[in-house]
Amino acid sequence: MTNKILVVEDEISIATLLQYNLKQAGYDVVTANDGRDGLNKAISEKPDLILLDLMLPKLDGMEVCKELRMKKINTPIIMLTAKDDEFDKVLGLELGADDYMTKPFSPREVMARVKAVLRRSKVVDQPHQEEEQSTSEKTYHIGHLNVFPDRFEAFLDDNLLEFTPKEFELLLYLLENKNRVLTRDQLLSAVWHYDFAGDTRIVDVHISHLRDQIEENSRKPKFIKTIRGLGYKFEEPKN
Repeated sequence: MTNKILVVEDEISIATLLQYNLKQAGYDVVTANDGRDGLNKAISEKPDLILLDLMLPKLDGMEVCKELRMKKINTPIIMLTAKDDEFDKVLGLELGADDYMTKPFSPREVMARVKAVLRRSKVVDQPHQEEEQSTSEKTYHIGHLNVFPDRFEAFLDDNLLEFTPKEFELLLYLLENKNRVLTRDQLLSAVWHYDFAGDTRIVDVHISHLRDQIEENSRKPKFIKTIRGLGYKFEEPKN
């Protein structure tokens, strides 16, 4: 099935370029020229991925992202911004965006990012594609944390946790490599699948999101430990 991508961009030249390149790559493309229309189409069209500009009329990209996440719509979002401002990038990630690109960007970079995000979100879209998958479901039970990969569910005690697809994939990778020190570059390569150098601060923001969900005290984490100068390690809490 062809993936559907929603492009929310008010600069006609950029929107046209994105639409052309995405269609050439075989994607079904829906466009919106303002934030309010983009929010409505994100809900009604049910895209597989959203390319969301930051500076939009009627409703800016931050608000669109925030409203979608508040409505529990976890469609992957790549934020587009003309600002080379660290605050905007981090804030977008804090609100639930999966990635960001700073304008100007090349069609090659766009395609690489889109493919990477869609590849990682397939675990959510097709959790029971094959019968073997459901019969050999692997689960993780660590302390009070219970994770069910095939169901895209995680519980802390009996409380269901809310994750974006990217956060859940990061959690799974950490669990699969429990007690191993993973560098930021390793995590960026394994979870985001970039074929080029990426910004490792994306990893830090998503780690922070995970800690907010699964840690009793995110400032004194028991599960996800920071290994100074190296990266992160998932450990089973000691009683």
